[in-house]
Amino acid sequence: MSKFQLLYNNVFTTPSPIFKLIEINQLIFKVMLVISCLGLITEQGYAQEKILAFGDSLTAGYGLDPGEGFTDELERVINTLGSSVTVINAGVSGDTSSGGLSRLEWVLDSFKNIDLVILALGANDALRGIQPKITAQNIDQMAKILKKRNIPTVIAGMLAPPNLGKVYGTKFNNIYPSTSKKYGMVLYPFLLDGVAGIIELNQTDRIHPNKKGVSIISKKMAPVIIKVLSR
Repeated sequence: MSKFQLLYNNVFTTPSPIFKLIEINQLIFKVMLVISCLGLITEQGYAQEKILAFGDSLTAGYGLDPGEGFTDELERVINTLGSSVTVINAGVSGDTSSGGLSRLEWVLDSFKNIDLVILALGANDALRGIQPKITAQNIDQMAKILKKRNIPTVIAGMLAPPNLGKVYGTKFNNIYPSTSKKYGMVLYPFLLDGVAGIIELNQTDRIHPNKKGVSIISKKMAPVIIKVLSR
């Protein structure tokens, strides 16, 4: 068993009630996206590199106060390390890979000159027990779209909950390394590395990282993002 799986074993695996709010969350996301676009337009110039964090509640900052989410913290960490970036929050709580695929192109069309995309979807597919074949097809199609647009992409991997069994887990967990290899994209093996399964780093649902957990994730991922941007 890998160290990632050991870390993930204690994650609460029952689907969250937030799934019932997917349509509302998507509507809220669209409104916030418009506001975000207007904010970027009013900025002076485009000196900062733009990173689009495209994912679900783990990206959206579910359960955290404004300014404490993954995108906010990742932006702070990267800028502290000497780069100049803006990290755009394109996360929708409860979103599956199917939902992500359905909105990817119009999200990309909403911004100009995206320098890098963090593709972080699939966690809700596993929580729902969606067949890995479907998830793999969706992740593949999103990677294909990003490749066609020549947008550098970091694929943030996820691990299947252990209660779904070895066969499911093997098929699901292989989606991310296989896709990254196929399209020549950088793989960040496990988005929740160093945080999953550690009670004090997660909210009470044991799924979503708390402020401390988000800080760890951001510090671990930041060097990878900086390396990709420097190419």
